[in-house]
Amino acid sequence: MSRAVVATAYGGPEVLSVVDVEVPAPGPGEVLLDVRAAGVNPIDWKLYSGAFGTDPTRLPIRLGLEVAGVVLAVGPGVEDIPVGDHVMATGVVGGYAELVLVPEACLAPKPAQVSWAEASGLLLTGSTAWHTLEATGVGAGDVVLVHGGSGSVGRFVVQLARLRGAKVVATASDVTHADLRALGAVPVAYGPGLADRVREAAGALGAVTVAIDTVGTDEALDVSVELVADRSRIATIAGFGRAGELGIQALGNGPGADPGTAIRAAAIPRLVELAADRQLRVAVARTYPLAAAAQAHRDSLAGHARGKLVLLP
Repeated sequence: MSRAVVATAYGGPEVLSVVDVEVPAPGPGEVLLDVRAAGVNPIDWKLYSGAFGTDPTRLPIRLGLEVAGVVLAVGPGVEDIPVGDHVMATGVVGGYAELVLVPEACLAPKPAQVSWAEASGLLLTGSTAWHTLEATGVGAGDVVLVHGGSGSVGRFVVQLARLRGAKVVATASDVTHADLRALGAVPVAYGPGLADRVREAAGALGAVTVAIDTVGTDEALDVSVELVADRSRIATIAGFGRAGELGIQALGNGPGADPGTAIRAAAIPRLVELAADRQLRVAVARTYPLAAAAQAHRDSLAGHARGKLVLLP
């Protein structure tokens, strides 16, 4: 048996419960993990919020898409992952748990230099950030505007864009501006007059050539299309409702969005390498016990977390 977090109904975080679940032996191509950390992502609470429908046959819903842990057992056909390995995984079903079965294809080695909490927040958000940069063709000489630069995805976008040789202007609340400067970005407070503040902040960097939106607000979208001439170089991972009308790219799992499956999968080995070399860092904002998953989701919904929220089973 394993303790696991489930949504017993559709609604807010109050529908979450910790229950005992059976954990079968790993089948062909599967690995059983002792979960040391599970990353919290907005998609987790969207699954039971009703954003993707309210089909009662899907209840209860197991939550958690990315984890880090220790291999306890392997199924038939798994030859390259020994028991005892320290690994990370994304594309998991039910990662908010003490034990979880994971397909071998979802696993990546956890670098020793990366903590359990950091490891549980690397792959999903990191590959999302990588996708935005690939889709918009970011490279040396670009000036990239990142909306929501202090969030978990935004911080990866900033770091990866800088590693590609781009210059970065990032919007965020004042309290996180020092964090963004440390990552190599020029921070700008959001709010009325944002477009003018971005122009001023960019200054000698030059005109903004790429905009990546991680927040989905009308302000972020409107400023992006005002400042970036080529709308194919504007991407959003949150503003799906207006992406079509504005002629910008929608990326991820939203309506009409490009999931970028192959791009994200190809990013995983590079993300692991960069994290091992400490060229890419996961900012862990807060950790919670498994029983506090509902509070973690309330904090996620409230926004303004300075990095990843992580459950520690």
